[in-house]
Amino acid sequence: MARIKLEFPEQAFCFQTRLAVRSTDLNGANHLGNDALISMLSEARVQLLSHHGIDEVGHNGLGILVTDLATVYQAEAYYPETLVFDVGITDFNRYGGDFVFRVTRERDGAEVAQAKYGFVFFDYGEKQVTPMPDSFRLKFAA
Repeated sequence: MARIKLEFPEQAFCFQTRLAVRSTDLNGANHLGNDALISMLSEARVQLLSHHGIDEVGHNGLGILVTDLATVYQAEAYYPETLVFDVGITDFNRYGGDFVFRVTRERDGAEVAQAKYGFVFFDYGEKQVTPMPDSFRLKFAA
């Protein structure tokens, strides 16, 4: 099976946050588990949206639905290291786009992972995909 390759231009990233690896994030090999990394990616995504005043599921029932995830692991991370998450949004289309992530170790800058989440806007009341709100596109499409 061919390996996944992810490459993002530096200008794709518009937000940065730091998250600590917790002891409960470790797997049997005593390093950051893939399930924990996915949870941390979700947290970084929510922090980006919150930073811009956006609720993942708005009061009108319109929200963001993750459609796919690709992750490339590049290095291990251990408790209690701090990881730096650079986050951006790319590949806009009528209904959504991609959240992109670069994860590095704070202590030495080594890349731990790269990831991409596809997303669409979803009307939870109507139970269907819906076009991206112009207000969202205007905040991030530049």
